[in-house]
Amino acid sequence: MDGSAENCQGVIRPPNLQGGMRHNRRALSTINENIVGAPSYPCKVHKRNDITDKNADSAINPIHQPITSKYAAQMAGKQQQPTMEVTKPPVQTAPNRNELEGPIIIDVEDYKATSGYAVPMFVQHTETMMEETDQMDKEIEMKDIEETFIVDIDSADKKNTLAVVEYIDDIHAYYKKTESSSCAPPNYMEQQFDINERMRAILIDWLIEVHYKFELMEETLYLTVNLTDRFLAVQPVVRRKLQLVGMTAMLLACKYQEISVPVVNALIFISDNAYTGKEVLEMEKLMINTLQFNLSVPTTYVFMKRYLKVAQSVKQVELLSFFMTELCLVEYEMLRFPPSMLAAAAIFTAQCTLGVAKVWSKTCEKYSNYTQDQLLECAKLMVSFHQKAATGKLTGVYRKYSISTYGFVAKFPPASFLLEANSF
Repeated sequence: MDGSAENCQGVIRPPNLQGGMRHNRRALSTINENIVGAPSYPCKVHKRNDITDKNADSAINPIHQPITSKYAAQMAGKQQQPTMEVTKPPVQTAPNRNELEGPIIIDVEDYKATSGYAVPMFVQHTETMMEETDQMDKEIEMKDIEETFIVDIDSADKKNTLAVVEYIDDIHAYYKKTESSSCAPPNYMEQQFDINERMRAILIDWLIEVHYKFELMEETLYLTVNLTDRFLAVQPVVRRKLQLVGMTAMLLACKYQEISVPVVNALIFISDNAYTGKEVLEMEKLMINTLQFNLSVPTTYVFMKRYLKVAQSVKQVELLSFFMTELCLVEYEMLRFPPSMLAAAAIFTAQCTLGVAKVWSKTCEKYSNYTQDQLLECAKLMVSFHQKAATGKLTGVYRKYSISTYGFVAKFPPASFLLEANSF
């Protein structure tokens, strides 16, 4: 062989043990066998179906790759005959359970369409559980949405010690619990033999005027009416003494609520000297003993102040709400409603009258424990009282709230649309 062949890397030139040199060429199969880890030439193995041939070849370490026929021909210094590469067909294998993403979902409708068998029980049970879970998620979502509309009305008063934020909910829960036992029965007039509902209305209308002239506190008026009704519910009174009962009730309410109490002579004077001082004191003793000194009762006023804060009412709504409740004080039939309902219905009616709101908000519903449908009957009666407030002989409340001091709220058109509403 010539010199170029001698320089080829695939040729080994051992010494001639018999006194000479001879050419010796290794076979390509022998070379391939000497490479560690090389597979049998010339097969190529596909290790995974999800890896392409190109990636599989590049992933193998070059030192472990088999020597191809072309490379062997270069080492041998001659042209290698082309060979055919044999590849193994890919093997179809089942997917690994761990490689599946998400739960196995069985479509019941597809199962029914493609199979003549009944749906297995475990499939029906799974479908039912999924429906119940969806329903629970919807209910929780709706509850979260409703809670977002409820305002914490006491959050701004946490640093105000007079607001007693820590106890205010417990206080009003106690008021709600005891209000029914602190009111007169709605049919107590049946036990009276000499007075009637009309006489009571005249007395209350007169007391509202006296209360305004003496410039007394609002809570004094509501306590006066409460003491009067509770006394008349257990004590028969002749019509001549009915005005004396009202005067004495106001005197007791002033002693309980007011800082400056009107003197007895002032009350006698305003009653046109119909009674003497001795009669007033005797009636005071009789009334306080009959009521067993129980003057601490939840009236409509305490609920009004709380619910006005809940409704975040403006001044006009506040004045119109008190106008509604004072109209109810005159009406005997309104004794069947608890004070808390009267307060809530008055605010709702005032909001509708002024167009501020025509629905009872979720916040008001939460703090008052009354729905809009529960307030509708009472609100309709208030609208009817508003419509006739300026007519008749008992116009004390209308005249009181028709002046600038009370914002002329009595002159606002009544919310007549409430009379036609069955529900909202």
